[in-house]
Amino acid sequence: MPEAYIVDALRTPTGRRKGGLSQIHAADLGAHVLRALVERNGIPDDQYDDVIFGCVDTIGPLAGDIARTCWLAAGLSDAVPGTTIDRQCGSSQQAVHFAAQAVMSGTQDVVVAGGVQTMTQIPISSAMTAAEPLGFTDPFSGSEGWVRRYGAQPPTQFRSAQMIAEKWGLSRAALEAYALESHERALRAIAEGRFAREIVPLAGVEHDETPRQTTLAKMAELDFLFGCDRVTAAVSSQTCDGASAMLIVSEAALKRYNLTPRARIHHLSVRAEDPIWMLTAPIPATEYALKRAGMKLEDIDRVEINEAFASVAMAWLKETGYPHAQTNVNGGAIALGHPLGATGTRLMTSLLHELERSGGRYGLQTMCEGGGQANVTIIERL
Repeated sequence: MPEAYIVDALRTPTGRRKGGLSQIHAADLGAHVLRALVERNGIPDDQYDDVIFGCVDTIGPLAGDIARTCWLAAGLSDAVPGTTIDRQCGSSQQAVHFAAQAVMSGTQDVVVAGGVQTMTQIPISSAMTAAEPLGFTDPFSGSEGWVRRYGAQPPTQFRSAQMIAEKWGLSRAALEAYALESHERALRAIAEGRFAREIVPLAGVEHDETPRQTTLAKMAELDFLFGCDRVTAAVSSQTCDGASAMLIVSEAALKRYNLTPRARIHHLSVRAEDPIWMLTAPIPATEYALKRAGMKLEDIDRVEINEAFASVAMAWLKETGYPHAQTNVNGGAIALGHPLGATGTRLMTSLLHELERSGGRYGLQTMCEGGGQANVTIIERL
């Protein structure tokens, strides 16, 4: 089977809510990384086959196929199409899968996978609440089939995070200790310049704005979220603004444009389980991926698992036994933010650069997604 290669991976800094990137139109935010990606790699812009972007809550400035809009806003060729996909939090990781599958099928040679989200302008769940005037309070209300199968109470991420904390015996103190370490790792990574090669500064923002100098005492002062008794904002991912993109090409494109591959897609898969639990799917998805790839966790040098909530990552660590020291080594979404549609390629961008920094060979990325889904990608540094 033909291989899919990662040639480059870039991202904006993560802009905190109402921060330095908050007033930038989504098209211009995405355009910024696309323009840099094209300029850095020397492929004529009309030779790109497709632009696949992840995005959630595609209303307002995020509507109208934001992938295509970002490409055009970057001043790039009219001939190149774009498509926007929604697999909830895993949208841009799925964009990588679709791009790699296009290359591996032999139907395309040069594809951009990425994502964009402006959560200051379009808050999380905006698309869900947009239908309230029509009498739909959530995507599930009014569905007889859904209610018959899962009950009238809609699934929520906060409920799931609480359920996970209870099932895996994770106390508030343990969750907060994990969250504090996420911030400390991110601040250390910034101080040591670990993100310098992957970030394209924008609007005077050169570093991620979201990591905080905080303490366990400050975290302990916060109220619980939405009926939880362990989950607070301190142990949750931060809403933020950002964009990210990766260049994925075929072997023919490597030769045609004299490119040097940095990694190859070793494995990609996606699995799902109970949508009420919602956020636990990375556990069975990881097991499934390793089995399909003929690998063991001991073969993996670095893991990025999205810190939607501390309980998600901690349950995965408990269940798999993988070392925390090799997981989210430069901080996770609790510190670095979770710009929904952009997070998948943000994580993979950081994973690639971390493998290069540390000399590791294999990196595994997974993340929980709405509907009880989880993508898993394994990349091999070259």
